[in-house]
Amino acid sequence: MTKESILKALSHACDTRECIISEGALSQVAEVFSRMFPQEKTAVIIADPRTWNAAGEKTFSLLSQAGVQVSKFILEPSGITFHADYKYVDEVRDAISSSSSAVPVAVGSGVVNDLVKRASGELEKSYMVVATASSVDGYSSFGASLRSPDGAKKTYSCPAPRAIIADLDVIRTAPEWMAASGYADLLSKIPAGADWLLARELDAAEWHSRAWHTVQDSLHEAVGNPEGVKAYESGALERFVEGLMLGGFAMQDMQSSRPASGAEHMFSHILEMRNHTFRGDIVPHGIQVGVFTHFMCALYEKMLSRPLVKGGKDSCVEAWPEWEEEEALSCSLFKSTPFPDVGVAASRAKYINRDEVRKRLKKFSENWPEFKSVLEKQLISVAEAKRRLRAVGAPVYPEEIGSTPEQTFKDIAVAQHMRDRYNLLDFLYMTRQLDSFAKEVLKIK
Repeated sequence: MTKESILKALSHACDTRECIISEGALSQVAEVFSRMFPQEKTAVIIADPRTWNAAGEKTFSLLSQAGVQVSKFILEPSGITFHADYKYVDEVRDAISSSSSAVPVAVGSGVVNDLVKRASGELEKSYMVVATASSVDGYSSFGASLRSPDGAKKTYSCPAPRAIIADLDVIRTAPEWMAASGYADLLSKIPAGADWLLARELDAAEWHSRAWHTVQDSLHEAVGNPEGVKAYESGALERFVEGLMLGGFAMQDMQSSRPASGAEHMFSHILEMRNHTFRGDIVPHGIQVGVFTHFMCALYEKMLSRPLVKGGKDSCVEAWPEWEEEEALSCSLFKSTPFPDVGVAASRAKYINRDEVRKRLKKFSENWPEFKSVLEKQLISVAEAKRRLRAVGAPVYPEEIGSTPEQTFKDIAVAQHMRDRYNLLDFLYMTRQLDSFAKEVLKIK
């Protein structure tokens, strides 16, 4: 039976109408297909070789037995690892456009789902997904995170699936690193939530109460048992997968990724746009996010101990750059990339003048005692973040994914300028503490 939290989220989701999370859920695929697509009798299954073996072949058989005419399209049939690059969207679109009535059925995890989601959106087709791993929160989200032809990582607007089937027995067959990746991605909602609270406190973000509660109300329970997630224990796994789905439903509701990502995701996007690999392999998105979730928890821990510089608000206002200076910095940060205008556009959108800086700092200092308790309730300690990541088998430090503290420090300015979404990096930049805090956390001089 679908849990109450999922049913409530579905009632506000703009695209998804059904989400089944249970052992043996795959057995319901034909029934769900018939209920969600009552007029269609044709389906195209899109998978890669591993996900075809995990659930694609059985999905094909179950749909065929129910009288659905089924075909398949296998991405990279040789089995090589591949990114969510836009070129694959073109391949999927060609595969599912042959029949105007065919329903795309994505069988896979983050990459496969995002490719099918975007291709289906371009063709104005509704689709369904059979989840094969607990590695991402993107199954239920409204957009697709893809690397564009110019190399930039972008979230493309497109509808979420009409139906989601997450069979916990299938998910248990996925490699352990995939659960670690999904857990780290879900854990990131803790500092990401703090980023959103901070932005709201400073009148620097749109607030969406329902989306907030969809993600946050059960979040601490969903990430509270990393050992159980690693062991694929039924209760822990089900709560964890529900948490992943709720993050996507909140994004559907708000039509924004704000409820589910903060500054930690910016660092991951930088690595992905750099085509970062470690020991010859692509580092999964969630694994990257987990490392920078730990980093952001450490920055928050320092911020909670000393939120303003010794010189106070006046020194922060005086040091605040005029727009021309900020524009020049943004240009320099992105000038050697394939997307040189990204930084200027993002910085322009969230830039404020010195009078506004003064107002924000005044409000913040007046409300700090009360707001500090709000942040403390939201956050976990950096030691606890490390413990949980280790428990689930996820890396903690940049060196463990092939980066360095020094490179992370260089990436901070890029991360802070690449999106118009206000977060802790912006606050520390405004209060002249970003570099010093980061160096302390990263243990560099």
